[in-house]
Amino acid sequence: MRVVIAGSSGLIGTTLVPLLRQAGHEVIRLVRRRASAPDERSWNPPAGTLDDGALDGADAVVNLCGVNLGDKRWSGEFKQRLRDSRIVPTEVLAAAVAQHGIPVLVNSTGSNIYGDTGDRIVDETAPLGTGFLAELCRDWEAATAAARNGGARVVSLRTGPVLSPAAGLLGELRPFFALGLGGRLGDGRQYLSWISLEDAAGAIRYVLEHDDVSGPVNLTGPAPVTNAEFTRALGEALHRPTMLVVPGFALRIARGSELADEMALSGQRAVPAALERHSYEFEHPTVGAALSAALDR
Repeated sequence: MRVVIAGSSGLIGTTLVPLLRQAGHEVIRLVRRRASAPDERSWNPPAGTLDDGALDGADAVVNLCGVNLGDKRWSGEFKQRLRDSRIVPTEVLAAAVAQHGIPVLVNSTGSNIYGDTGDRIVDETAPLGTGFLAELCRDWEAATAAARNGGARVVSLRTGPVLSPAAGLLGELRPFFALGLGGRLGDGRQYLSWISLEDAAGAIRYVLEHDDVSGPVNLTGPAPVTNAEFTRALGEALHRPTMLVVPGFALRIARGSELADEMALSGQRAVPAALERHSYEFEHPTVGAALSAALDR
């Protein structure tokens, strides 16, 4: 299979590319600069352009683009940047997939699409939530319409926090926990629909290779945990105490109310029903196994 990947230099992409190649697939990486390697092709999403021949012979396109949600406080300008970094590239790729008759588009979105679900378990059939992130993910998925209308098999990956040793959620938390400064956020009852880095990449490979998988797919582990449970598990994995509590008001002051409320003080109890229905076998089915794998790397 010839797979074209946008966002190949990101957290998931850097693991997905070698995984696909080891499985015998050819990978072409879309880059936003002049192509300098045989496997690179240039593109410019704001201009809506790709190198001539960038998608020639492609069997699938994978889109992992998007500015990190927690990079900055959520000003109006930054929120627009978050939207543009996701929706614009998706629209460009979806139109190109339709134009070139490419049979598959796998597009990353987020489990935030369900809003704050409390302790209610949600799968891919659950109604969409409210709030900035839920609306962003809804519009992100809608941006694939051209590919779907053109007859492509479209998979929308509703991705939860990815557990990786040097980036993402663990990259942010590990230094504090290592110093004994780890603790639950707010009341700790908000759910975290984590997934290991290996399973995030492995599940993408799986949906590429299985033609019967389409539509929304929760890219999450099979056993979501509360923030308090995750805090305890991470403390145990690092052999550090986790007695502290970070009050909600302190998070709102430090990160801004909207970001704190939507990313730290609320959550989704999302389960990967579609992956399980299609018999994907998780390499790390528990948060303890996922943390051990990430911290041992």
